[in-house]
Amino acid sequence: MTEMIKRSLRESKTARWIALGLVSLSMFFAYFFIDVAAPLQSLLERNHGWSPETFGMLGGSEFFLNVFAFFLILSGIILDKMGIRFTIITAGLAMVIGGSIKYYALTEGFAGTGLASWLDTFWTAVPSSAKLAFFGFAIFGIGVEMAGITVSKTIVKWFKGRELAFAMGLEMAIARLGVFAVFRLSPIFAENGGAVNSIFWGVTFLVVGFLTFFIYTFMDARLDKETGETAGSESEESFRVSDLWLILKNPGFLAIAGLCVLFYSAIFPFQKFATDMLSSKLDISIKDAAAMFSFFPIGAMVLTPFIGAFLDRKGLGATMMLYGAILLTVSHLIFALVPAESFTPLVAYATIVILGLAFSLVPASMWPSIPKIVEERFLGSAYGLTFWIQNIGLLAVPILIGWAITAANPGVAEAIAAGDTQAKYDYTVPELIFAGFGVLAMILSLVLKYVDKQKGFGLDLPNKK
Repeated sequence: MTEMIKRSLRESKTARWIALGLVSLSMFFAYFFIDVAAPLQSLLERNHGWSPETFGMLGGSEFFLNVFAFFLILSGIILDKMGIRFTIITAGLAMVIGGSIKYYALTEGFAGTGLASWLDTFWTAVPSSAKLAFFGFAIFGIGVEMAGITVSKTIVKWFKGRELAFAMGLEMAIARLGVFAVFRLSPIFAENGGAVNSIFWGVTFLVVGFLTFFIYTFMDARLDKETGETAGSESEESFRVSDLWLILKNPGFLAIAGLCVLFYSAIFPFQKFATDMLSSKLDISIKDAAAMFSFFPIGAMVLTPFIGAFLDRKGLGATMMLYGAILLTVSHLIFALVPAESFTPLVAYATIVILGLAFSLVPASMWPSIPKIVEERFLGSAYGLTFWIQNIGLLAVPILIGWAITAANPGVAEAIAAGDTQAKYDYTVPELIFAGFGVLAMILSLVLKYVDKQKGFGLDLPNKK
């Protein structure tokens, strides 16, 4: 009888999927806010004086504190030491606070304050609104990355030995629905109040996401009560800070972390510039370009759970990562090298579908592979280290791309600032940079397959036992 009670909640399919739904919904709102400004690059440039470099810095600022203040590594340690409930609430609060600061930075109320005047006294090439937005987005970045590793460990807690890859794939699919929503809704919000209105709605969604996190904590508390678990008690031996070195010495972990940073550096920074790229290359409006690119996360959203289900039953995780890296490279080469006169909407949609398939294969295979490589007692820290390494790329690459756009298009930024509505950027050089990341990801995928063969991690074996 005791054993039946102890196992009841986790063994309940209904409870497992409700728990997954709650944390996934929170990540949906978080992903919406991550890219809420992505379709607004030209609007921010014309109305707020943000250059491409400034817009790129905004994308990079999300990861600044995670990388340089090591908040992501700290987040993983906090997760292993303090448990899921404490960490998930902390993450939700950080997202709401950071998002609110970013919203305030674009309001008229901020423009005339002493803080705005003080911010204008240094780093004069960047508007004060952008500087405060950078700070707010950095606070948000602490929360969203902390939430990401906590949700990953939460799914392992409920689904290990069951439908783990499918559950992770479904969570990623719901989160990516937030990306679809932002490319559809953000331009509409901006039409009825400018960029600040889009950010306002993003913050509103973050508040709802915090509430769904809060509701989940009651389920987590009940599960821990039934199983007798407490923070750090998932295994017989608790996590030690010195175990970070054991993670970093693991060649399988290093290969996956390297693949992670290369792959995501060619996806998330690209999302921030994709709307303007499509608008320029197809000579269409920003709203139409955003609507076109919105189909990218839809393809990934539909395919990822099915790929996860396949991995649970049949395996081939390491092989799927290689295929995803190949498709990633092909898609960016098409964006870069197909001439504008041949780059029709049909070609654009087909390339977006290829990129969406890549975005399904690699994450669906990669995140469920980490529990196969590291011990569960420091799984949170392993995810934290992986996200930290990933964040180094996500910090640097948007800044690099913003610089590359300006450097490859001399005089265009000045023409836009002067009000020339016909001035457009050429994105060939940035797309070749993204394709280069894809080539390196292909190489690391082959390295990972070799390490898996040598160490016997079982990355190509099914997840479901």
